Amino acid sequence: MMSPPGVSSCLYVLLLSAAIRTVEPTVKLRSLKHFVSTYSAMLICSAYNFYPKHINITWLRDGQRVTGGVTYTEEMADGDWYYQSHAYLEYDPKPWENISCLVEHASFKQPRTYQWDPSLPGFQKTRIAVGAAGLLLGTVTATAGLIFYLRHRRDPISY
Repeated sequence: MMSPPGVSSCLYVLLLSAAIRTVEPTVKLRSLKHFVSTYSAMLICSAYNFYPKHINITWLRDGQRVTGGVTYTEEMADGDWYYQSHAYLEYDPKPWENISCLVEHASFKQPRTYQWDPSLPGFQKTRIAVGAAGLLLGTVTATAGLIFYLRHRRDPISY
């Protein structure tokens, strides 16, 4: 059976563009408290929505490759022709320690390093601010109530 003219060339262009197409990963670093290990925390370096499948994720401590306490997932299909992969690092945080995640992928001209920032994430800062504001409001309300009570009671204390 013969294909209509142009169909085979269209199919060829489609397959060729899929073969040379690359999509950069979205990389995110996050931390989890680790309760069942001798380490106090776990860092996760996640790469999402990349193509082609092969990716290399490496943990670095002060610029040196880390091998102990590191686990990786295989590249997993997202179901939409993109992939995701994760690297886990169990560690005990030390002051002034520089932890980073090195990602190598075909979409990058050179490997990219993503620095771990141990400061609090934005949503936790918001929770702390709301809690502090609530505490301040409660203290002001309690103080105002105490002053009102002391000024308006009927039986003054006599010494």
